[in-house]
Amino acid sequence: MHYFLMHQKCISSVVSHVILSHLVDAVQLGETIYPMKEDFIMVHLQHSCSHCSTLMVAGKRWVCHQCKSFYICDSCYDSEQRLEEKERHPSNSRDLHVLHPVDIVGVPEDTKDRDDVLECEFFDTRQAFLSLCQGNHYQYDTLRRAKHSSMMVLYHLHNPTAPAFVTTCNICNNDIEAGQGWRCEECPDFDVCAGCYNKDGGANHRHKLTNHPCVDRNAQNKEARQMRIQQARRMLDLLVHAHKCRTAGCQYPDCRRLKGLFGHATRCQKRAAGGCSLCQRTWSLLQLHARTCKESKCTIPRCRDLKAHLRWTQQQSESRRRAAVNEMMRQRAAEVARS
Repeated sequence: MHYFLMHQKCISSVVSHVILSHLVDAVQLGETIYPMKEDFIMVHLQHSCSHCSTLMVAGKRWVCHQCKSFYICDSCYDSEQRLEEKERHPSNSRDLHVLHPVDIVGVPEDTKDRDDVLECEFFDTRQAFLSLCQGNHYQYDTLRRAKHSSMMVLYHLHNPTAPAFVTTCNICNNDIEAGQGWRCEECPDFDVCAGCYNKDGGANHRHKLTNHPCVDRNAQNKEARQMRIQQARRMLDLLVHAHKCRTAGCQYPDCRRLKGLFGHATRCQKRAAGGCSLCQRTWSLLQLHARTCKESKCTIPRCRDLKAHLRWTQQQSESRRRAAVNEMMRQRAAEVARS
């Protein structure tokens, strides 16, 4: 009995320690983000009760049309009705306000996102997106620039095969439309628009100029990319099926072939690092699955290890980027101090 009481006290002390540690972490997090509160946007998905501050997610809420942003829940409304008239809402007024019931629209049962997944290489990593914004001068320091940058980001997301960076003419400094410019294959970043090419300045360049890819080639690239995406999705579906399939004579297309590929990978002595082409194909398929997998407890072989390696790689890239930014800021501060 004494042992049980001591054991219960130990459990309560551990629980108290865990709760206190979480409270300390919450306080530290609040102190950290408090100076940046103006940079955050708070969105209330549901109304909260003006009395008990409880989120009202089901049932009814009682609304006052005369007072702005006054909502109370059913329990607070019942408590309000039991009070004397002079203590009811609003308590500091002679006239009582009428509270009207409003049905709360809850979250629908079917929350599955039916929109197609948009894939674009510029949004795979933070560094790729940063390069896109830097190369096209997408900025968010003013409202006007933020609107333009947001629309251009959406354009790149819905048109992944379109040219990511705008080419300018080296003579007139105007933007060159797709298929309307000429490029030097030897000089780096030398482009001429069609108007300047017809003049002496563009035509008398010391190297040969070739025409830019036209819109039709971009359309062909878009069709080829769509085919590659569909093929990759079929391979990922086949990987998930083959991993779960236990049928000896499965009629699923290429199921037995992929099972044989996995069987070879477990027995092979050369491995992918040794130059085995079959193991390299298996490893590439597993890497592709790990980049698109969203399940935390995925049972596909090596999926968790590959996702952990991807996170580590991104963290290393982010650390190098932060170090470069800090070094740049330190150099600027040193230059300002010297001046």
